[in-house]
Amino acid sequence: MGKHWADFQYEIYLHGMSGAVPRLPTDLTRLEELTAQRLGPGPVGYVAGGAGDGSTARANREALRRRRIVPRMLRDVHQRDLSVEVLGRALPAPLALAPIGVLSLMHPDAESAAARAAAAQGVPYVLSSASSTPIEQVAEAMGDAERWFQLYWSKDREVTRSFLGRARTSGFSVLVVTLDTPLLAWRPRDLDQAYLPFLHGVGTANYFSDPAFRAGLAKPVHEDPNAAVMHFVGLFSDPAKTWPDLAFLRENWDGPIVLKGVLHPDDARLAAEAGMDGVVVSNHGGRQVAGAIGAADALPRVAQAVGDRLTVLFDSGIRTGDDIFKALALGARAVLVGRPYAYGLGLDGQPGVEHVIRCLLAELDLTLALSGHTTPTSVTATDLVEGPGEAGGA
Repeated sequence: MGKHWADFQYEIYLHGMSGAVPRLPTDLTRLEELTAQRLGPGPVGYVAGGAGDGSTARANREALRRRRIVPRMLRDVHQRDLSVEVLGRALPAPLALAPIGVLSLMHPDAESAAARAAAAQGVPYVLSSASSTPIEQVAEAMGDAERWFQLYWSKDREVTRSFLGRARTSGFSVLVVTLDTPLLAWRPRDLDQAYLPFLHGVGTANYFSDPAFRAGLAKPVHEDPNAAVMHFVGLFSDPAKTWPDLAFLRENWDGPIVLKGVLHPDDARLAAEAGMDGVVVSNHGGRQVAGAIGAADALPRVAQAVGDRLTVLFDSGIRTGDDIFKALALGARAVLVGRPYAYGLGLDGQPGVEHVIRCLLAELDLTLALSGHTTPTSVTATDLVEGPGEAGGA
């Protein structure tokens, strides 16, 4: 029987007996505003911002908000088990930390702190290619904990091959390939600040430490950092990639491969035909295509198309435990949470990230129980109704 994540609430109340209250809010939707007050506009805009006028990020929240849970009564929910099997891995709950690059913008301990928090709570950490910390250092911070590697698929085959080899050697078990960023989107919050961290050599740690990348430089990185940055910019992404190119990844990675950024059921079918193991239904948290479909609106059709063949995961818009419940009901096997843990990191380092994980899973545990469920796998679309949604911001 899995642990009762809901016990976190009693821990909080017991600490209150001696006058201690949580350092961060337990309503995780408040973290963005707090982070905005404490960090500079460049870093905050880079994490919080979206494409265009932010309509897709708002659509993500609205797509979850519009669906309402219909609780069931008088079911025995005294014992609950949130554990799930995802991609052949036993996880304590249907949650992983999504890949977010450049976490040194949030906190000096950056990816290592987030990875240690994930390891401490037993949830997988997905390391971004664009991290501020090299693959090997993050692996060291995690011990033998579950870790996945997110690939930005470079123009340079040898750099890609090298990244995959380094990740495998460092104990990363699942490859998450981001498909929705062949180009950087129009992001006004970053443009108005003229702020792109990569141009300052931030978020390039995996590249600058990579032998295949360094082989393409005339001088070592430290001798000509600007040339290294420009080389990075030139190979970072590749708008020419197509479905047949997936064969290269399969040849160079012997574990599960998941394609992130799938919103159309036909793309999910193509992923299955290409021999992939899973998809993440995601619109990059609204950061890539303004005016795009809310990720939770795309989820049911993708799950219906390939749920019997592929592991369907979900991100984009998860802020609360009930959001996770809704994503499971709409067909996801597990969810990836992004911005909330980045805000937790910015506000309180590793403990802030652990706070976010524990709040999300305590609330999920309670939401399941109070809706008549004892496991994540029993939740279905019949547990939701679709309403008109709420007025108000994201």
